[in-house]
Amino acid sequence: MSELNQGGILSRITNFYRISAPAESASASDNFKKLRWATFLSATLGYAIYYVCRLSMNIVRKPIVDDGIFTETELGIIGSCLFFVYAVGKMANGFLADRCNARRFLATGLLFTALINLVLGMTSMFLVFAVLWGLNGWFQSMGAPACVVSLNRWYSSRDRGTFYGFWSASHNIGEAITFITIALLVSWSGWRYGMIGAGIIGVIGLLIVLLFMRDTPQSLGYQLSEPNKDVNEGKAEDKADFNKAQKAVLRNPAIWCLALASAFMYISRYAVNSWGVFYLQAQKGYDTLDASFIISISSVCGIIGTVASGLISDKIFKGNRNWPALIFGLLNVNALCLFLLVPGEHFWLDATAMVMFGVGIGVLICFLGGLMAVDIAPRAAAGAALGVVGIASYLGAGLQDIMNGILIEGHKTIDTSGAEVYNFTYVSWFWIGAAALSVVLTMLVWNARRNDN
Repeated sequence: MSELNQGGILSRITNFYRISAPAESASASDNFKKLRWATFLSATLGYAIYYVCRLSMNIVRKPIVDDGIFTETELGIIGSCLFFVYAVGKMANGFLADRCNARRFLATGLLFTALINLVLGMTSMFLVFAVLWGLNGWFQSMGAPACVVSLNRWYSSRDRGTFYGFWSASHNIGEAITFITIALLVSWSGWRYGMIGAGIIGVIGLLIVLLFMRDTPQSLGYQLSEPNKDVNEGKAEDKADFNKAQKAVLRNPAIWCLALASAFMYISRYAVNSWGVFYLQAQKGYDTLDASFIISISSVCGIIGTVASGLISDKIFKGNRNWPALIFGLLNVNALCLFLLVPGEHFWLDATAMVMFGVGIGVLICFLGGLMAVDIAPRAAAGAALGVVGIASYLGAGLQDIMNGILIEGHKTIDTSGAEVYNFTYVSWFWIGAAALSVVLTMLVWNARRNDN
């Protein structure tokens, strides 16, 4: 009986996440445009709120250290738990998302990441933090694959790059919300309310996704101008197409090279996101609000980079992503040099560095973080391509959290007055070197093209 019950539960779960069945043809094209915009905007805002529930920890690091709850190394371990689980989850959920209802998939991850933030605002145990923050990584990894698959279903290849760029701004919108709202909550009421506030914002995002997002245009009776094989009901021959396309992704060396380039870019990206506020407080003497504001500048300016990225590559470079990836990769390297190698508190210089960094990373997240791999992957394997890039990217992100925690605590001393003094020399070169290696690897896939065979 228990085996029958388990089979029934598994069947219900499978049916719940199954791609929506095609409906009878609809004729109102204006309604299609409204539904597509509603789906696009709700997915973009929903994924922005994913980031609030992911980056909340970055705002509370210094207050947690100051309260004596965790050390820098322990915080690095906690942060890396999310990234390592996220890396595995990004690949697994990338493969799953190709075959799932995008709306329900996105909503599920947002529900659980919000609940985890709420719970962590009520505990101080290291093991609980590490386990739950790692589990948060799995649910966080459901977001991007669901959104990319949705873009692939709702937009044809001629304008997908532009809307992928718009959607990629969700990263920066979420970062800006986090570095402003969560920083205010922490400054007013302490770190616990920062975590709880992120959870409440996550629940709001869940409601937005459930109310406005739709799975596929075909399920509403609409068709794109080009065929889309991933919206059927799972016939055997269609599963064979999925398998063939996803195997082609795994055998493509250009996609793995892009994944490695993205991994080094993510080291620099999350080094600033995870430790930038801490760095400005400990090395340059800013308070929590000023440090958070400076880092938030990169997030706001990243919106410019992500929104412009698709337009630049589609309109100026005629679909070529390589030149803008190279140009903005070099901008990223120079921004880090300005931010890290000029000593002392210089508000406008640090803000300028974050403008450059935000624009550069905004473009690179779009290109290296997914679009360049999706461009050269078979159409039926967009989620799989994103998964390969994702597992490499977040392994890099996880490694940086551990390395930064060790390097920061390992080069901390106590002066004669009993104050903590940090030496960020090795950390600085670690961040800059990762950004430079990303540029070199990007140049190695200059002539890669899609192969659907």
